[in-house]
Amino acid sequence: MDLELAALEQNHTWVLTPLPPGKKALTSRWVYKTKYKPDGSVERHKARLVIRGFEQVKDKDYKHTFSPVAKLTTVRLFIAIATAFQWPLHQLDINNAFLHGFIDEEVYMLPPQGYFKAQPGQVCKLQKSLYGLKQASRQWNIELSKLLITQGFQQSKNDYSLFTRHTQGKSLFVLVYVDELLVSGDDEHGIILLK
Repeated sequence: MDLELAALEQNHTWVLTPLPPGKKALTSRWVYKTKYKPDGSVERHKARLVIRGFEQVKDKDYKHTFSPVAKLTTVRLFIAIATAFQWPLHQLDINNAFLHGFIDEEVYMLPPQGYFKAQPGQVCKLQKSLYGLKQASRQWNIELSKLLITQGFQQSKNDYSLFTRHTQGKSLFVLVYVDELLVSGDDEHGIILLK
């Protein structure tokens, strides 16, 4: 829990502030998981702070939740093209992806269990997403899309989850599925830099 709280602070996930009049602070809970090695022994214990998004009120705590997801047809075509051209195919899972999305709405959370830096009457005003927020997936997708576009990628108009980049006769393709990426193309150096 201490490591998770330190990571959230380092990521500037929230700022401590008094709760404004007329606002409600959401609650959170800890989710614990034990990670095991292939031989069955314990690798590590993991704690994740999850906000109780079911307490959110539409148009007050969030507006939109939709996040594009790759169409199955696009996934099949992506893999078929990579196979036909014998391009490498990489699958990336972004760690703590949802924690990278900035939120547009004013969302407040009661200080989580085990967090003692808040003074009495203070709450956490979220600056970035937390797992459990209804808009977390959307906000992550917005940040990822911005990043890919600044790296010279173009977003497909037929499937918003597909990004392509063609430079100096080399092609690089990225297909986004929530917090997973499929990467392929004939630009091996570009793939390394992207990863």
